Amino acid sequence: MSEATTREVTGRPGTLPLLLKAALPVIPGISMLPGVRKSGSTLPQLTLTRHDAPIDRDHVAAYSAVCGFALKDTVPLTYPHMLAFPLHMAIMTDGDFPFPAIGTVHLENSITQHRPVAADESLQVTARPEGLRDHPKGKVFDIVTEVHSAGELVWEEISTFLRRGRPEGEPKDSGLRLEEVPGSGIEWRLGADLGRRYAAVSGDHNPIHLYAVTAKAFGFPRQIAHGMWSKARCVAMLEPRLPDAVRVDVAFKKPILLPGTVAFGSRQLPGGAERRSQDWAFSLTDPKKGAPHLLGRTSAL
Repeated sequence: MSEATTREVTGRPGTLPLLLKAALPVIPGISMLPGVRKSGSTLPQLTLTRHDAPIDRDHVAAYSAVCGFALKDTVPLTYPHMLAFPLHMAIMTDGDFPFPAIGTVHLENSITQHRPVAADESLQVTARPEGLRDHPKGKVFDIVTEVHSAGELVWEEISTFLRRGRPEGEPKDSGLRLEEVPGSGIEWRLGADLGRRYAAVSGDHNPIHLYAVTAKAFGFPRQIAHGMWSKARCVAMLEPRLPDAVRVDVAFKKPILLPGTVAFGSRQLPGGAERRSQDWAFSLTDPKKGAPHLLGRTSAL
């Protein structure tokens, strides 16, 4: 097992160089070169921290426009993921990380907002991998993110990823159990350029999201929407009805092919005898077949 390491990241890490680095382990020939080949069975004990990460109001506005959020004095609930994503990529492209980043599947995402984050705050963002375990389809692991403001924990995230393969032991992780909610008459037509528009604000230029030709190289019939865009778009619909302190869990199911149409559905969950519930179940589904693309739930803290 590797020794525990904490590294400070200065400035805003560039994601394009990290994505190019991420692609090397899946290129035939290059993938076997020393320093590129990915192997191993344990996660590195690696923590990356970025201090005093400023929030750019123009970037918040661009992100909000792509994801459907209204502009406010606070950032969208899902926005701190934009500050965390470069750290996630730096972890998955680290030389001690056992799996290639390209081809790793984002299965689930849980965000806990302890309070809204103001658009003029400066934040400390910390990310680390943990929890490697067997799954019926291979191995899963988490990347845990914590965001502090002046020492106060304001936001947390757990992103769960799958690396396909044969599990070595008895699979124990069956994932989140979330209710399927049918569409409620709200449909969104998604353009072929959605992946490129979201990549421009998120820095996630994974080729499966950009063009049909680049997606086909990885086995998709055409480009697919980012999972974190689909979560953000659903949260944007629900955000006016959510409490300030809330957890939002989602499981990503069938990929959303672009261009395409998705149906949004939501249902307020029953509350206790003393108060009306602030919790919601929600989904994105195929409007023709009803197959789920995303299942989610909000839980008031």
